[in-house]
Amino acid sequence: MQLSNPVAALISVPLQFNFDGEVGPANDGSRISLNVQPVIPISLNNDWNLISRTIVPVVWQKDVFPGAGSQFGISDTVQSFFLSPARPSGIVWGVGPVVLLPTGTDDLLSTRKWGAGPSALLLKQSGPWTVAVLANQIWSFAGNSSRSNVSQMLVNPFVTYTTPTAFTVAVAADVIRDWEGKRWTMPVIVNGSQMTRVGGQLVQIGGGLRYYVVSNPVSPRGFAARFTVTLLFPR
Repeated sequence: MQLSNPVAALISVPLQFNFDGEVGPANDGSRISLNVQPVIPISLNNDWNLISRTIVPVVWQKDVFPGAGSQFGISDTVQSFFLSPARPSGIVWGVGPVVLLPTGTDDLLSTRKWGAGPSALLLKQSGPWTVAVLANQIWSFAGNSSRSNVSQMLVNPFVTYTTPTAFTVAVAADVIRDWEGKRWTMPVIVNGSQMTRVGGQLVQIGGGLRYYVVSNPVSPRGFAARFTVTLLFPR
């Protein structure tokens, strides 16, 4: 159940592989990305935890931008911090800042902008069920003046059900609004995962499908695949 809680006192390192097709204005691009997403809780005192959540994308893409060929490298990093009660009762919550770092190794993999904004999480667990929503808003404040400004909202509602054998079924959506480009994107994700041990390491292995219910001229379309391996380090 702790894995379904992004602000739980559990160190985890999700490795998320995404496979997208029909990407870009010509609908003939493809993209493979690996999101390295360590989640590290830091105990501030008996009452409060600070949760660090980092997303570092490693991307290979081809024909996403007409005439640009393929690109491979690191994209921009998103770093979030959540201040959360150490012993919540009822609804679990966390609030804090989110920061966009222009770590992209290629101009076509980066916004070349620094950004920041608020991030928040609300979560309720009842028996095997978890219902939650995570949201953030990023505005750019510095960076390459020749590049477009960033103003993007993410709302990520999700529901999970965990069986007594530690198999988890999850349904989620990534509702993304690009305020600068006036574009919406919304993939819906259905995923199944099993907790197990590989050697002495506790891991969760899973996979599923995404479907882009709403897409735009530069986003993927149709169906896409996701595969995840999460390394777990109970405290």
